[in-house]
Amino acid sequence: MKKPTLVILAAGMGSRYGGLKQIDPMDRQGHIIMDFSIYDAMEAGFGKVVFIIKKANEAAFRESIGDRVSKKIPVEYVFQELEKLPEGHKPPEGREKPFGTGHAILCCKDVLDGPFAVINADDYYGKHAYRAIYDYLTSHEDDEKYRYAMVAYTLRNTLTDNGHVARGICETDADGFLAAIHERTHIEKRGDKAVYTEDDGATWHEVSLDSTVSMNIWGFSKSVVGELEKGFAKFLEEELPQNPLKAEYYLPIAVDGMLKEGKASVQVLTSQDKWYGVTYKEDKQMVVDAIAKLKEQGAYPEEF
Repeated sequence: MKKPTLVILAAGMGSRYGGLKQIDPMDRQGHIIMDFSIYDAMEAGFGKVVFIIKKANEAAFRESIGDRVSKKIPVEYVFQELEKLPEGHKPPEGREKPFGTGHAILCCKDVLDGPFAVINADDYYGKHAYRAIYDYLTSHEDDEKYRYAMVAYTLRNTLTDNGHVARGICETDADGFLAAIHERTHIEKRGDKAVYTEDDGATWHEVSLDSTVSMNIWGFSKSVVGELEKGFAKFLEEELPQNPLKAEYYLPIAVDGMLKEGKASVQVLTSQDKWYGVTYKEDKQMVVDAIAKLKEQGAYPEEF
């Protein structure tokens, strides 16, 4: 079996954060979050890295990380652009927002030739997550179902005090497989509780801080590409016309659809590590402090 590829979702401009947060240094040596992700993935055994970015950001990405990483592991760039749509479709007038994480994976179908993991560029997942997903991808193949995996975290360990976040709330069965995933695009921490809204704040619902959530670290076989193509075509026909400027084709929702149709199973791998992320600029110091502590503990060398 081929060594798995690490696919990094980095086409978002980080609008809430106020800049291109994916290339913001997190230590004195200038390492960014992706440096630590790629270090951990290489340590686990991954064989290639694919950056999904906007074409306009290519030079900045090459300078900040791509050229450096390519000396250690093969690197490819894929561009997620609004114009990358099936024949007969064009972006809605005035649309600037990318079409979502499901569309992002479709944009890299020509560079995927085996199993792969998907991560967010601006999330720190911890070493255990990469070892777990690598072990799964190198020991499982599709049979009567597509055999996928995800690494799950506890909601309380993924919230910020600085604003709202989007999380996929997961239901698992007795055997540890994903039964359903509910995408909540607006969750807020309020004291010792968490609440979410689906109608722009008109109504709020409490969600348990102990909920299992997806942080968009997935393990797939290449079979997912064909399913995403079918799902994206349906999205363009049915959902996009209802919200042409903002509707997105979310990867978790696509996976949930495959579960409901009985086409796939998703093994839920629970990480022992704490997740860190920079959703808002005020979150940065927390991540900087966490990285410094991990270095003190010997998890990473000063230079790598």
